[in-house]
Amino acid sequence: MELQRLDTRNAEYVPAPALEKARISVVGLGYVGAVSTACLSRLGHEVIGVDVDREKVDQVGRGVSPIHEKDLSDYLSSGVAQGRITTTDDLAAAVRETDVTFISVGTPTAADGGCDFKYIEQAARSMAVGLRQKSGFHVFAMRCSIPPGTTLDVMAPILERMSGREAGRDFGICFNPEFLREGVAIEDFHCPPKTVIGTTDLRTAEIMKRIYAPVDQAPIITTVEAAEMVKYVDNVWHATKVCFANEIGRLCKPMGIDSHAVMDIFTKDTKLNLSPYYLKPGFAYGGSCLPKEVRAVTHMAEQAGINLPMIGNLDRSNKEHIEEAVRMVRATGAKRVGVLGVAFKPGTDDLRESPVLEVMAQLQADGVTLLGHDCAITQHTAIHAQLAYVQHGNPGLTALAADLPGILSDDLDAVIEGSDVVIVCHANDRYRAALQKAGKQVIDLVRLYSDLPRDGRVNGIGW
Repeated sequence: MELQRLDTRNAEYVPAPALEKARISVVGLGYVGAVSTACLSRLGHEVIGVDVDREKVDQVGRGVSPIHEKDLSDYLSSGVAQGRITTTDDLAAAVRETDVTFISVGTPTAADGGCDFKYIEQAARSMAVGLRQKSGFHVFAMRCSIPPGTTLDVMAPILERMSGREAGRDFGICFNPEFLREGVAIEDFHCPPKTVIGTTDLRTAEIMKRIYAPVDQAPIITTVEAAEMVKYVDNVWHATKVCFANEIGRLCKPMGIDSHAVMDIFTKDTKLNLSPYYLKPGFAYGGSCLPKEVRAVTHMAEQAGINLPMIGNLDRSNKEHIEEAVRMVRATGAKRVGVLGVAFKPGTDDLRESPVLEVMAQLQADGVTLLGHDCAITQHTAIHAQLAYVQHGNPGLTALAADLPGILSDDLDAVIEGSDVVIVCHANDRYRAALQKAGKQVIDLVRLYSDLPRDGRVNGIGW
């Protein structure tokens, strides 16, 4: 049956069931799913966390965080202790026992640069089994980053076909993008920049509004397609800001102009120049969102025959910034290079598409000996689960995966002392103090010091 888009002109209001707190299942216990599970339980909901990875199921079920994220362990252990969080690998059963299902499965880059839907399709088939076995209205809230049309054209038809139920009448469909920054995800959940609910029916909208009422009294209700698109637009804009600031840095440096002084002035204009977030020269963008979604938007444009010169060149600009870092290290002639901060950003253990891994891969191919330290990653951090996600997007991580445990060390001083040159990718007081004491030559990719050192020991990528 063809799904109808939301048209309130002909809508008939059907009140949501009088639920004090919806019972919620969360599919996928990665970064978004684990945080959502913890925070929804803190709001008073009974939450069932679901994953195919038994290790994650067992960890979250014991109240142990499967990732490095501020306050997440405390939230999970509290939820488990209060009986609000349980876990399972049986998705159909979780759907039967809950009122709303949040879908936060992986959407990796496919071989052709588009979006791989296999995990969405797998989840939809299991959810349809649970839906067929229960009575009552159930809401499925997609949260993954996906091309517009995926929720209604990929997930919804599977649910309808395999359950024998009709979307909008027997169950609800919505797209509810997350805007959680790794490292401060719990804070972002409780103080969201915006809450977007894209849905096909008013009943689903009311149920979702009730869930988010404690953290946002005025969510934005829109179509499913608009909600899907805004997630991509947000992240492509963030990627644009990073590349713009970095190009300003490369432009200012040979002219002897302090790029940070320039951008400090630029970002004072919050009326016209928007948010200052990201708008400082630094290193290349990375992580699980920006690179993948820039590729996805470029792929969509190519498929539609649309020429988007700036967006199409974001990846080129980002790669040029990575190459500039490689050139800076090669120019020193160093044979032993230390890297401080290996994850794509501080405060997380996420290596997915971390740009410094591309730098490390090229240096390793040159015969350079690498030493590494990260405050959130140890020699024992499991990275195998991240490899499948980036196999079409991050050759650096794939090439370095086997060697990373031997490269990483918990001894910061030993990494610095054993290096001819140190690349700094994360700015924190611990790294500042250690480097100040060691007096080593530094390739600074993140503006380690607000005031530029005058001794020439620190060479910034854009300042």
